[in-house]
Amino acid sequence: MSKSLVVALSGGVGGAKLVLGLSRVLPADELLVVANTGDDFEHLGLSICPDIDTLTYVLAGLDNPVTGWGRRDETWSFMETITALGGEDWFRLGDRDLALHVERTKRLGAGQTLSQITADVCRRLGVGPRVLPMSDDRVRTRVRSDSGWIDFQDYFVRQQCRPVVQELAFTGAADARLQPDVMAALGSGKVRAVMICPSNPFISIEPILAVPGMRAAIENCGAPVVAVSPIVGGRAVKGPTAKMMQELGLPVSSAAAAGRYDGLLDGYVVDAADSGDIGAKLHVAPTLMTTLADREALARTVLAFADSLT
Repeated sequence: MSKSLVVALSGGVGGAKLVLGLSRVLPADELLVVANTGDDFEHLGLSICPDIDTLTYVLAGLDNPVTGWGRRDETWSFMETITALGGEDWFRLGDRDLALHVERTKRLGAGQTLSQITADVCRRLGVGPRVLPMSDDRVRTRVRSDSGWIDFQDYFVRQQCRPVVQELAFTGAADARLQPDVMAALGSGKVRAVMICPSNPFISIEPILAVPGMRAAIENCGAPVVAVSPIVGGRAVKGPTAKMMQELGLPVSSAAAAGRYDGLLDGYVVDAADSGDIGAKLHVAPTLMTTLADREALARTVLAFADSLT
């Protein structure tokens, strides 16, 4: 049986860089992206899915290259009016982006699943690879800080990651069902490799692995599992990864990040600045993706490394 399917687990901005690279070196039908939905939340009465939307916009060529999130060429009339009316403006929704949240909320209310909506949006925006939520059931990341439990977006956006992280929880994960197409794909015998993108392990990848059946499906898929470190030179490339590691009592290192996937990885890709005693199945390569060429080069590297592990 030919094994051609690459399954990529990804959060938003950081993971989307590698996903874009993979999408440019693989046929569209050979890439399946499993998106974290622990970041999802309800705001201004709308259903917001930050990681799914970032992945969709990046693959559609509509992303904002400056911020890494949201749409390019955005306008902000809606938010300006919300502010003038004294509304909640701490989470900024651009006018073009807003349309997606309105349409998603309407369709969810009509009984469509998040998977169905995401697939249709991707089709309409010209996205070739499949992008699927880890689950169609509600999972929400919560942060226990020095001031108590708070919702993830409160911590991440409203408070700009200032609270000290003491614990993370994925509310609803224990009762969530693994997205059926993801389960079918991992059990198809056609998986070439499972890629864990360089996303924050704590808040982007661990919520995916917390869905019952996900870890077992990956372990039993018959393909190598390769992760790309989100740490370069002892620093996080994007977001609060390093800060979280320090606050949770972990060293800020590629080795510590790999430890979050203990027992799952067959291979690990790290930058030359982080090479060291991480494990036998280690591959050193430039992992900082600042250009499109960087994204494609790393995608080719991780695919070749995964193939060498079979």
